[in-house]
Amino acid sequence: MDFSLNEDQRAIQDMARSFTADMITPEAHKWDEDKVWPADVAKAAGELGFGSIYVSEEGGGCGLSRVESVLIFEQLSMGCPSTAAMISIHNMATWMIDCFGNDDQRARFVGELSTLEKMASYCLTEPGAGSDAASLKTKAVRDGDEYVLNGSKAFISGGGTSDVYVVMARTSDDGAKGISCFIVEKDTPGLSFGAQEKKLGWHSQPTAAVMFDDCRIPAANLVGAEGLGFKIAMQGLDGGRLNIGACSIGGAQRALDEAVTYTKDRKQFGKSIADFQATQFKLADMATELEAARLLLYAAAQKVTNKAPDAAAAAAMAKRLATDTGFDVVNASLQLHGGYGYLQDYPIERILRDLRVHQILEGTNEIMRVVISRSLLKD
Repeated sequence: MDFSLNEDQRAIQDMARSFTADMITPEAHKWDEDKVWPADVAKAAGELGFGSIYVSEEGGGCGLSRVESVLIFEQLSMGCPSTAAMISIHNMATWMIDCFGNDDQRARFVGELSTLEKMASYCLTEPGAGSDAASLKTKAVRDGDEYVLNGSKAFISGGGTSDVYVVMARTSDDGAKGISCFIVEKDTPGLSFGAQEKKLGWHSQPTAAVMFDDCRIPAANLVGAEGLGFKIAMQGLDGGRLNIGACSIGGAQRALDEAVTYTKDRKQFGKSIADFQATQFKLADMATELEAARLLLYAAAQKVTNKAPDAAAAAAMAKRLATDTGFDVVNASLQLHGGYGYLQDYPIERILRDLRVHQILEGTNEIMRVVISRSLLKD
């Protein structure tokens, strides 16, 4: 067993760290305050390959493993978890087209998505189908050389601004087996968007409902075969869960670093609060729990890369622990900052708001427990 990163992985990690320090960290507060998506920074990230991390080299991507992916998102989220998470969702949607699409679809879509010249969104959740994703109602009916889509999707990151939407829609009434995957391009007649959602966090990325009203798309935009959509969605979510776990780890690491600096500088009762044993114990627990979550995340990323039999359960374990631990570490950091942690002058409150949703999306942490327990009890 080797718990160290190899030379290439360290180089990728350093590149992501430098990019974050130069391009993301100095501007993250403004993106959050102004609620704007930093398209120019996203394109700069695309030039480094961050828009197609685990897309195949044949498809125009980097062809890296899920381990390198979590290393990158961990670093990006130290500057802005919201921006990192949007790039993660883009990677997941692009990978679905590359992995399950045909040569024509890869040629038409993956190239521009890989460079982040265009953005992709993932459309699974509906107003009435959240954790029970297999009960989705959006329908796609074949009509000659086209499919006609009707229905709506909720909480879609990139809704209204993305160029490509990877949509799960029902082509038959056969439960999960009746779901298919489609590519819908922006400006397609019948495609519309709700108002931008007003959210607790994730302010740097747009979020809106995506609606289909007799939305006609070419039959050639079916990804894979009819009935494969749910399988595609779940395999995509394994990687998405790893990435969102990495975003929690990175945000929490930033908060821990800020807490160490603050407690050394802040003086009460005649000495730095870092000199009090209660502070030292709290910092020690934060660091220990964060490192445990990080190691589980890396191990799960390797299992997903290797297509291990327990990869889905491992990804669920890692997502559950990383997002719960990440939020707890940031919350503890805010407490160590006292009243100053509650102010927008410090990054802690922004990170806290951004990380809270990680316990809900890509499958709630309650659903992660369902995935894990099913794996334990399946025999």
